Amino acid sequence: MRERENSVALQNIENLDQAIDGYSDHILAERGLSLNTRDSYMVGLKRFIDLMNIENLQDLVSTDRDRISGYMKRMAEHGFERNTVAHGLTVLRSFFEFLMLENIASANPARTIAMPRARRELPQTLRVSDVEALLAAPDPETPAGCRDRAMLELLYATGMRVSELISIGLGSLNMQRGYLICMGKGSKERLIPFGEKARAALEDYLDRGRPCFMSGNSRTVDTIFLNRSGRPMSRQGFWKIIGQYGVRAGIGIRIYPHLLRHSFATHLLERDVDLRSLQEMLGHSSISTTQIYTHLTDRRLRQVFDRSHPRA
Repeated sequence: MRERENSVALQNIENLDQAIDGYSDHILAERGLSLNTRDSYMVGLKRFIDLMNIENLQDLVSTDRDRISGYMKRMAEHGFERNTVAHGLTVLRSFFEFLMLENIASANPARTIAMPRARRELPQTLRVSDVEALLAAPDPETPAGCRDRAMLELLYATGMRVSELISIGLGSLNMQRGYLICMGKGSKERLIPFGEKARAALEDYLDRGRPCFMSGNSRTVDTIFLNRSGRPMSRQGFWKIIGQYGVRAGIGIRIYPHLLRHSFATHLLERDVDLRSLQEMLGHSSISTTQIYTHLTDRRLRQVFDRSHPRA
């Protein structure tokens, strides 16, 4: 049994609910993962407990390799995608590591199970003309439109995740030099440049739009993007906003925040940005994650060749 090092002291874990709560704290305090990652891990853990009818901590600790294999099979039978099944195994590996650290479990039964090969689908992207239509959809003469235009411009200009966009503080911006400091996954900071159009939209929002959303309680809020109540914009709120602008722009497909991130990456690669620089801007820990966008540009080159070459 390994000894626990540099860990945050947790209350004694005596039942299933305490184990779940302790693991939730462990994800944030010791592994340094984001709230969104914590939430997805908790969904995965509770799915395992529900599907396998686990009623108490002793039953959970008695989990063996066969039970986890049966859980993965049951997930597949329930129609879960291979990526979700793989994520479920990742969650259980992490959870049983936590139980071992807490001296509750003596082994990690998930560690010896091979990870299912996840299907890696090519990300969906927008054409540049569709992006232009989306960015032009907000009415900048209204406070909400002024804010929304700035959010859309900045999202496409930087390729940030939506959780990063809504968390940016006023102190993170360098308007004069045209860059911002972004706090990404794993609490890692990165510097991202943005262009003149994003800067102009931001300056307009900070000058005319943001003061309209500020109330007595929000005058000390550092977060740049505020909702109608003067509180920081939520992920769900921005998902709804960008979807509405997608309909208004007549793009014809469902628009969601990560679609602009995919488009940002693909459009830069099409303009010969090197892969390492793109990796830095996107905040990918591994360049293999960034490389998926090269498949998009390769596929597009093939389409151009097939459409244009006389002997294709």
